[in-house]
Amino acid sequence: MSSRPKPAFETSCVERFLDYVKIDTQSKEESESYPSTEKQLVLLRKLVDELRALGLEDAAIDEYGYVFATVPATTKKKGVPTVGFLAHVDTSPEMPGDGVKPILHESYDGGDLVLPDDPGAVIKAAENPELAEQVGNTIITASGTTLLGADNKAGVAEIVGAVEYLVAHPEIPHGPIRVGFTPDEEVGRGTEHFDVPRFGAKVAYTMDGSSLGELEIETFSADVVTVAFQGFNTHPGYAKGKMVNAIKVAADFLNRLPKDGLSPETTDGYEGYVHPYVVDASVERTAIRVLLRDFDTPGLRDKEALLRKLADETVAGHPGSSVTVEVVEQYRNMREVLDDHPEAVENAREAMRRIGLESIERPIRGGTDGSRLCFMGLPTPNLFAGEHNFHSPLEWVSTYDMHKAVELIVTLARVWEEKTPA
Repeated sequence: MSSRPKPAFETSCVERFLDYVKIDTQSKEESESYPSTEKQLVLLRKLVDELRALGLEDAAIDEYGYVFATVPATTKKKGVPTVGFLAHVDTSPEMPGDGVKPILHESYDGGDLVLPDDPGAVIKAAENPELAEQVGNTIITASGTTLLGADNKAGVAEIVGAVEYLVAHPEIPHGPIRVGFTPDEEVGRGTEHFDVPRFGAKVAYTMDGSSLGELEIETFSADVVTVAFQGFNTHPGYAKGKMVNAIKVAADFLNRLPKDGLSPETTDGYEGYVHPYVVDASVERTAIRVLLRDFDTPGLRDKEALLRKLADETVAGHPGSSVTVEVVEQYRNMREVLDDHPEAVENAREAMRRIGLESIERPIRGGTDGSRLCFMGLPTPNLFAGEHNFHSPLEWVSTYDMHKAVELIVTLARVWEEKTPA
């Protein structure tokens, strides 16, 4: 059995989480509306009602679905900065998110977890080493046919739980706290209409990380490149000497990409990659969308130059073909901004220490809303929420970790207050 003590702050965050995951909030990549799905608004409006019930009178939802609210300051100090906490309500389009049936596996014994609605869906202890730290705790999973939605409804519930605790304990000194719940993070549009001045925080933290103690302060820098090959189509029965098949040209280009490196399947740690992930193919025109990822932003230019070189070499070998290359910026490494705001990171580390944790800091091989918010003027590291096996029917979260995240939020608010000179 686990010998770890109970978390310091007991709140209803787990009960709220079990309620939230039953609401389908799946976002939709191809949608042109904002939010991308109406169903996200069901939970967002519910959160407004819950925050108002807890006493946050300014809780409101705007025309884009963003929910903002304020926990008023309790400190007598002047000049304590406003600190924000953020989470997104949407779940991934990659896996069904309706009909979620959360299951509590109490007093986890360290073995495999078989999910009842699909006996083939097994969370294997050998493949999930983090489970070894959860013996004796309660694990929450879905039933095997849907995702759970811990990404990021665990973070949502933890923030509401922290609000609940702070409102009930006004003797805890803290500055103004802003909380925000956003749509469409999973489809890369979570900050598209985020109003940083209206949010009004000096610094914020997304509660969207994984293992207990995780503090994420650096991400990939990211671009998406569309390489489009133009061919010439005609009746295949009379095509000799005329047809230029753009599909074959594109296939030649793909075959020229590095085979022993620079791909997701061959890289880890701080290594970047070039990743073709969508092909829109026809004889006349075939377009390939390629993700570029690098922790060093100038490295994106090198990868772009490689693609352009390979594309030009490809069309040179296929007379009559041509190519265009378009680059769209996605996000940049948040560390480029956070290095200029060391207190945002140091205060998080201090809060971790106070609740008995050493911060686990490793690069995010992806991006977060915080990546974009940093470059929009709001320094935003990412903190653990306890999420594991994202976008999967094997998703799980520990109630211990959720309560610990609530403790972190409350403690971090206190640290910011204490670090402000009287």
